[in-house]
Amino acid sequence: MNDQSVNTVGQEPKYRVRARHTESTITVYQAYRPEIGGPAARTGRFPSSWKRDRMTWIKPSFLWMMYRCGWGTKEGQETVLAVEISRPGFEWALRNACLSHHVPELHGDQAAWKRRLREAPARVQWDPERDLHLNPLPYRSLQLGLAGEATARYADEWIVGIEDVTPLAAEIHARVRAGETERAARLLPEERPYPLDPGALDHLGA
Repeated sequence: MNDQSVNTVGQEPKYRVRARHTESTITVYQAYRPEIGGPAARTGRFPSSWKRDRMTWIKPSFLWMMYRCGWGTKEGQETVLAVEISRPGFEWALRNACLSHHVPELHGDQAAWKRRLREAPARVQWDPERDLHLNPLPYRSLQLGLAGEATARYADEWIVGIEDVTPLAAEIHARVRAGETERAARLLPEERPYPLDPGALDHLGA
């Protein structure tokens, strides 16, 4: 699946990590009910009611998060968080991740893939990126699932800051609904290609 094919819209590779990032951090998005999201944004840490024994999915794409949470309108996803985490932590998760579906040329037989999936502290899905109207685009967005050791590292070590961006989501959504797509686009977080070493995503089908 090592597909570096390029679509014709903006010459964007089909598989690439795009994110808001600095020299030391990357921003990912999650959405929670207010009882979780509110305290997390205020304190910069998830509250004790946050379930560490569940897989938690982080998304570098703001618009994919909007697709998933319906601009913060879906039940249980009313508070949208921008979570700034360390780049070394994010890259550790990628190195230790397994692709969430079986690809024979990557994993061999299905039993080997299932074994790897059970053992891996992180998993990756590549889902269609979204436009401002939340329609699918011809290239993919990274979704990174964290479990076990990865969840603990995320919560306790990697987080640099947490911001409630629900008002931003609501404002962009309002602009889109009003037909003001250019104004909406200017409000979007700037997501640039994330620098990774050559071959860093080979085991993840990219």
